[in-house]
Amino acid sequence: MNRRQTIPKELRYTVEQFHRRFPDDDACLEQIKEQRFPGGVTFCEKCDAPRKHYRVKGRTAYACAECGNHIFPLAGTIFEKTSTSLRLWFYAMYLMGSTRCGISAKQIQRETGVTYKTAWRMFHQIRKLMGESVKLGGEVEMDEMYQGGRRKNESGRRLRGDLNKLSSVFGIVERKGKIMARATNDLTRATATELVKECVLPETMIFTDEAAIYTQLPQVEGMGYLHRRINHSAKIYVSGDVHTNTIEGFWSLVKRGIGGVYHSVSQKYLQSYLDEYSFRYNRRDSGNLIFCALLERASEMVSRTPALQE
Repeated sequence: MNRRQTIPKELRYTVEQFHRRFPDDDACLEQIKEQRFPGGVTFCEKCDAPRKHYRVKGRTAYACAECGNHIFPLAGTIFEKTSTSLRLWFYAMYLMGSTRCGISAKQIQRETGVTYKTAWRMFHQIRKLMGESVKLGGEVEMDEMYQGGRRKNESGRRLRGDLNKLSSVFGIVERKGKIMARATNDLTRATATELVKECVLPETMIFTDEAAIYTQLPQVEGMGYLHRRINHSAKIYVSGDVHTNTIEGFWSLVKRGIGGVYHSVSQKYLQSYLDEYSFRYNRRDSGNLIFCALLERASEMVSRTPALQE
């Protein structure tokens, strides 16, 4: 059996590389500073001019070389005011970016040595980096799924989930492209149409099943959508290039991941889990470099927020 490494060398990011690059908190802080203020140069409000800033020993701050005014690179990020080692945050991001099917907060607790409460908070804060807006075009598939509770009949057999406890999810995916998955409280024709208008470019070819929520897509004013359907109720799943196998494959990945790793997810946090799986799916050709994408997001998400001044 051929057991050669399947990830190309240029797309690998091993744990050894991580430890070499980020041996301590100072290296992690320097990374965030360089992403926000390349070369240590940023605008100093006190000097009213761009100035070089240098690290303040013993603090997560950098001081202006001219006047000594402080800036804080962690201000506005998920790391702000944290008492947890910055390196442990980075390692948790590495673990979440390296897995294929997800990693639980309990596993992060075991790997990092923090309390479960801290691991859970880190877990959900890192997920905030994974939310993104995408515009899809070309050929796209749409489908819905339900995630949540189960009920049993008198014999104990598991039946279809109780719709009062299930969460509805609407998904749109480009064939060989990106995906958008959105948790909704009510998956109606109007809801689906609004999400399509928000995320799908005009004149896109749309493939769906026979569900009634898709009937208005060709009539969406000014969008010029083309719409073809596959009749699943007649047990037809592929007809030429008409199918929804791509989006159904993603639903399978999500359900296996949630069931196998997290076991259950509440409606309150379902969207953050969908963001995680979508973020990883949209970078499925990046090998182990998803961690690097998360690092970039840690700075990008605060690009509109100036660092706090002292």
